[in-house]
Amino acid sequence: MNRIFSRPASHLRQLRRSFTSRRQHPHDPAAAAAAADEPNSLTILWHYQILDPNSDIVNLWNHIFLMSCLVSLFIDPLYFYLPYVEDGAACMNIDTSASILITYFRTVTDFFYFLHMLMKFRMAFVAPSSRVFGRGELVMDPRQITLRYLKSDFIVDLTATLPLPQIVIWYVIPATKTDGGGHSNNTLALIVLIQYIPRLFVIFPLNNRIIKTTGFIAKTAWAGAAYNLLLFMLASHVIGASWYLSSIGRQYSCWKLRCHEEIYTPPHCNVKFLDCSKIKPMGVERENWLNLTTVLARCDAKNGDSDFKFGIFAEAFTSEVASSTFVEKYVYCLWWGLRNLSSYGQTLSTSTFIGETVFCIVLCIFGLILFAQLIGNMQTYLSSMTLRLEEWRIKRRDTEEWMRHRQLPPDLQDRVRRFEQYRWLTTRGVKEEEILKSLPLDLRREIQRHLCLKLVRGVPFFAQMDDQLLDAICERLTSSLSTQGSYIVREGDPVDEMLFVIRGQLESSTTNGGRSGFYNSITLRPGDFCGEELLTWALLPSSSQNLPSSTRTVKTLTEVEAFALSAEELKFVAMQFKRLHSMKLQHAFRYYSNQWRTWGACFLQTGWRRYKKKKLAKELALHENLGPHGHHIGATILASKFASNTKRGIAQKLRVAQATSSSTFGLVKPDDPDFTEEV
Repeated sequence: MNRIFSRPASHLRQLRRSFTSRRQHPHDPAAAAAAADEPNSLTILWHYQILDPNSDIVNLWNHIFLMSCLVSLFIDPLYFYLPYVEDGAACMNIDTSASILITYFRTVTDFFYFLHMLMKFRMAFVAPSSRVFGRGELVMDPRQITLRYLKSDFIVDLTATLPLPQIVIWYVIPATKTDGGGHSNNTLALIVLIQYIPRLFVIFPLNNRIIKTTGFIAKTAWAGAAYNLLLFMLASHVIGASWYLSSIGRQYSCWKLRCHEEIYTPPHCNVKFLDCSKIKPMGVERENWLNLTTVLARCDAKNGDSDFKFGIFAEAFTSEVASSTFVEKYVYCLWWGLRNLSSYGQTLSTSTFIGETVFCIVLCIFGLILFAQLIGNMQTYLSSMTLRLEEWRIKRRDTEEWMRHRQLPPDLQDRVRRFEQYRWLTTRGVKEEEILKSLPLDLRREIQRHLCLKLVRGVPFFAQMDDQLLDAICERLTSSLSTQGSYIVREGDPVDEMLFVIRGQLESSTTNGGRSGFYNSITLRPGDFCGEELLTWALLPSSSQNLPSSTRTVKTLTEVEAFALSAEELKFVAMQFKRLHSMKLQHAFRYYSNQWRTWGACFLQTGWRRYKKKKLAKELALHENLGPHGHHIGATILASKFASNTKRGIAQKLRVAQATSSSTFGLVKPDDPDFTEEV
């Protein structure tokens, strides 16, 4: 490693140029010759790779390593379940098959710790002197990174990475077989507990680093709650395993104490009798001792007359946990730890044994801290999922109280309830305007374009415009929701916004200012718009401050979702329209405008009636000029007088029709929007 760090920077630049030339010119002979001169350049260049602590690959590795740390913290306490009481043999033994399996998985997790140490040697860091402003400057020098790591976390990481339990099982325990099984168990437990502390010190900074980089551990509330529950279950797992090992140790201590009392008196107890792996060479001798000894009766937790107090550890033997299979005792101990950790050990009845009392004190304090921290966090995550729903429920309750206080009619109350329900189903309580206002202008424009551009292009009137004008419109559109039976605008009221329908149907009707006998109604569907009077007003060269009056009444037939352009925003967009010089846009406006359509329909009806009356007059005149043969002259004179009177009546009716057609039944011709550039 020092040899690599001692290479000069010029050599590193040369290697990078050689590597780049081979990527750009793979078939170049010169590049191939350079590659032949440096056969290990790719390997050396990889050694010089420095990782950004905020990069995606490092963030992904941190999450993977966090999961591996949790697995390793789960595996280590499994070593506590290896010793067990041989049923019927009154001795202790080690579960060899479980030991091999646990050691295998432990070795795999140790490999992740080793990789994490290697990555830290290549991990850049922020110089403390550059943290005054911004995120700081990254230090990319490998030598400085190494020195900083060696002075900070190297010892803790190395202690957490060393395969200490493997060393104990493969070397320490075989070397101490002469000392009895209890010594082996205590050594293994001590090593696991000692290494458990640095592994906890590794996981907490890693957790904080992930939060600092991404802002959270879990993306969803369910994942955050599950993560905190997992940590609580892990603590219960450790407590249960410690209780089981302490129970085994308590049983062995009783056997050893009573055995020392029988060393010099028959049946002459030997400590090796308590180790199941050593009883075969002592077959007859141990059988005689087993038949005569009082050690087993005096150390039986089921015996109420026993003078040895097991206290909280008696349950491991009264429930025959110590002689059960590995899975059975693990599940039972996990339940024991979870039960007592949740109740802070209040159900435990301890003896005067100091170790037992200390264990219960630690259990109580540990449970109180974990319950306040982990379960509190889990409750926060779960409550965050229903936070919006609770806010909406409180707002709905306040609305109900306000409506009752103001004594609103039942129909108005029902309309308010339906609107609140529809808005909740549409937005789920999210205030989109506040979210957009908190973003930068450029990002806000891109989001508005993504949300609105496709819908705006679906409006046939807007399909005639270029992207620049559509962007200006999308930037200024606001969401509008209306329930069934709501009036968007009434005839004669000032128009303050132009509405573009996205979903739903509306009824647009007019009575031409309340004129009797006149009524026109059409249905607006997705893609239609209303409030075109506001666009005509906004395009006038000298538009007044007074908003135009609506010529139609617009009412929702279903729930309607639309985009709205206010008068002020439309005024700005209208100034952009004037640069189009397009008659095509003016014709499109006339075609899609409901006001122009109504006026056009009335104009066509008047023209058709005028044509029918002129045709009738011509037919009557032609019939009068021909005159039927064989009629009396008096009859002819009377017919001519009748024809003249008919002509005068028809002429009068035509004059009335012409006067009516000039105003199309009194319907005023809409103003043309001025799409030409203002001089």
